Order: sequence, then C-alpha cells, then structure tokens
Amino acid sequence: MDPTVVAAWIAASVSALTLVGTLVAQYLGYRATSRDAEKTASAQSEQLDRTLAEQRTRTLNDRFAMAAEQLGSHEPAVRLAGAYAMAGLADDWAESRQTCIDVLCAYLRLQDEPDPGQDAPEAERRAFQAIQEVRHTVIRVIAAHLKKNVKTSWQGFSLDFTGVVFDDGDFSNTRFSGGEVYFTGAQFPGGMVHFTDAEFAGGRVYFGAADFSGGSVFFSDSKFSGGEVDFADAHFSGGTVSFGAAQFSGGTVSFAGAQFSGGEVYFRTARFSGGTVDFADALFSGGTVDFSNAHDWSVPPRFPWTNTPPPGVKLPGEDQLNG
Repeated sequence: MDPTVVAAWIAASVSALTLVGTLVAQYLGYRATSRDAEKTASAQSEQLDRTLAEQRTRTLNDRFAMAAEQLGSHEPAVRLAGAYAMAGLADDWAESRQTCIDVLCAYLRLQDEPDPGQDAPEAERRAFQAIQEVRHTVIRVIAAHLKKNVKTSWQGFSLDFTGVVFDDGDFSNTRFSGGEVYFTGAQFPGGMVHFTDAEFAGGRVYFGAADFSGGSVFFSDSKFSGGEVDFADAHFSGGTVSFGAAQFSGGTVSFAGAQFSGGEVYFRTARFSGGTVDFADALFSGGTVDFSNAHDWSVPPRFPWTNTPPPGVKLPGEDQLNG
C-alpha cells in the first residue's frame, strides 16, 4: 500500500479518535453537571417543601389559637364564630382533627348553665338563649360531620359528651363506625333528639348512666350491626324513647342495670335477628317498655326474668314468639 495513503489513513483515524474522546469527555462533563444540577434542584425542592410545611403548620396553629380564644369569649356571637372556625380547622387539618373535635366536645361539657326560667328578667333570658344557640350549633356541626355521605367525615373519631345536656340535637342518618363515643351520664331532659336511621356498625358508643327524663329521643330505624352500644345503668324515667323499626343484627347492645321507672320505651316493629341485646339486672318499676308487634323475634333479647315479665313490659304475642 502506498505509504502516503497509509499515513493519511492513520492521521484520519487519530483525528476521529480524538474527536470521539472529546465528545465522550464533553458528554461525561454534561452528565456530571446535570447530576449536580439535579441534586441542587432536589435539595431546593425539599427545602421549599419544608418551608411550606412549616408555614402551613404555623398558619394552622394560629388558626387553632384564634378559634380556641373565640370559644372562650364572654360574647356568644364570638363563641359562635369560634365554633365554626374550630370545625373548619378540623376539616382542613387531618393530623390534628381529633384535637379540634376534643375542643368542641369540651366546650359542650363545660357549658352547663341552668335555665333561669320563664320568670327571669328579659336580659337574663336572652343571654341564656344566646348561649344555648352556641351549644346547639356545636352539636349540629358535630352531627353533620357524622352523616353517612358527608364530604369531610369525622366518623371513626372519638367523641366525649359525658354529662352533656341534650335538649335538642339531630344525629339522624349518622354512622358510628369506630372510635369511642361517650354519652355517659348525658341528660335528655326535654325537647327532641333524633338518632333516626343512625347506624352503629363498629367502635363503642356509651349511653351508660344517661338520664332520659323528658322529651323524646328517637332511635327509630337505627341499625345496630356491630361494635358495642351501652345503655348500662341508664335511667328511663320520663318522656319517650323510641327504638321503633330498629334493626338489631350484630354486635352488642347492653341495657344491663338500666332503670325503667316512667315514660315509654318502645321497640314496636323492631327486628331482633342477631347480635346480643341484654337487659341483665335491669329494673322495671314503672312506665311502659313495649316489644309488641316486633317484626323479627328470631334472636330475642336477654331478660332478667324467667317466665312472667314485670308490669309495664309488653312482649310479642304467641304467634310471633312461635314464629
């Protein structure tokens, strides 16, 4: 081969290799620069996320402090604003939702100012009614968040209504599916409180030692399908408590030690098809407890008597018992 051609070929090859080496070096340099840029961007993004999270937390804490301060105001209108603010914060702050709910429940437990009566001065009556409006609003807001199809649900969170006076409230179409809900020692002295079509499907709901002394409380069409609902040691001494058309299909509903001394408690058209409904050690000394015309008696309640029920207790007829 002509030496000139060989030399030219070698020179061309060396140039090509040099070009390739240059390109490779540039590529590697670009990759290194790109990785550094990615690391820098990632670090900046993480720092931005941390900053935004810290700002959000500060904002939520500020909102909490303001709502709590409003709830503690002497002015009912300011308290009302605080109630709505705390509920809105609970919706926005999932991590501290239970804390916000606890504050609302605590407000109800602390507000036990007695009704001054119809003969009280007008200014005193108006002040009491304004405070009552705040209480009723807090109850309404909580109940609304327990509805079955609510946008932001508080189902499954714990609620403490221990000793709270319920002279009004609508828990209709709500769902108790977890957590612990305490109506322990709650008072139902008048008005109307609805648990109509409520569903007790999990967790524990306590009505132990609650006082049903007047007004009307409706558990009509409610469904007891799981968990534990406790009316142990509750006092049924007046008014009407309705379990009409309620469905007892699972879980445990206990009336152990409950006292039935007045008023009317009825389970007419209720369905006892599963689970446990227990009246162990319950005392029946007055009023009416009516199970007549039950639509399903296949798994009847457990009663503290052997043969004849005490006066005031009405059981299904023989045809239903045989069925």
